[in-house]
Amino acid sequence: MDISTIGLDLAKNVFQVHGVDAQGTAVVRKALRRSQMLPFFEKLPPCVVGMEACGTSHYWARELIKLGHEVRLMPPAYVKPYVKRGKTDAADAEAICEAVTRPTMRFVPVKSAEQQAALSMHRTRDLFVKQRTQLINMMRGLLAEFGIDIPQGINRALEKARAIVDGEAPDVPSDALRIVERLSQQALDVHAQVREIERDLIGWQRKSDVATRLMTIPGIGPIGATALAASVSDPSQFRSGRQFAAWLGLTPLQKSSGGKERLGRISKMGDRYLRKLLVVGMTAVVRNAKRKPEAVDPNVLALLARKPARVVTVALANKTARIVWAIMTRGEVYRERHVPALAA
Repeated sequence: MDISTIGLDLAKNVFQVHGVDAQGTAVVRKALRRSQMLPFFEKLPPCVVGMEACGTSHYWARELIKLGHEVRLMPPAYVKPYVKRGKTDAADAEAICEAVTRPTMRFVPVKSAEQQAALSMHRTRDLFVKQRTQLINMMRGLLAEFGIDIPQGINRALEKARAIVDGEAPDVPSDALRIVERLSQQALDVHAQVREIERDLIGWQRKSDVATRLMTIPGIGPIGATALAASVSDPSQFRSGRQFAAWLGLTPLQKSSGGKERLGRISKMGDRYLRKLLVVGMTAVVRNAKRKPEAVDPNVLALLARKPARVVTVALANKTARIVWAIMTRGEVYRERHVPALAA
């Protein structure tokens, strides 16, 4: 078979293949079991293999690259317009095969196993943080029903949980006390898991040159630096810092027509987790500017004098995303009040 391009629709057990020759004529349409995947591609000469970027796509991409194939991952939203009619695995594979040949298509770099391992720590930490918040809120609500108030703040709540576990029983009925003790112990256990993962991430950051350089940016700590370093395999895929910020959903939506430019709220497209980390980091910068104005960039103070704090936070996140791209692309560290050189 003279196959030049293959569209591969991934699944858990049954994979759909759609292959075309150099003229675009379909030459193979078949379903493969999981055990048949690698033997099938081993027999093929090197060709372009298109897949939608998803949870398992990076693993299969690495395996097919080892066999000599050129693998291109695409965002599923960019493939959807090429589905002609109906929703079947065969139609999806054909759409992927069509989309991967488009000259304007945007592709997702293949992540290494090490990058995926780092991101698994981030996903698990994010899950544990949410569970910790749920447990503490449940504990707050139950104690509030009996007139016991826990001061605001995660540290105050954990101190109360530790006191309950150590035997300082609140004045509540015995049945409610047993529930509060269980919630307190669970919250402390989840908190310990969060701290352990954070220590692992700090160890990963110390071994990563990119993450270490990103930590020189104000508002970016070990969590944000490792998430960015693990998520962005190839920063050169973005032509500019603005394109990188747009990928994170931090640039305004454009609704322009008839020569009139109208900018709206930020698009909130792209990686929600990275965007959240940048916004949270810039929130800390804004709070620090209010407490210690002499220790921050005067431009931040000027923005706060004109705009609401939340608007400034998002604007700083947008600016920081562009700085992140520049540092990752050029291999440099952050320089405060750096003035870019003018092009000749």
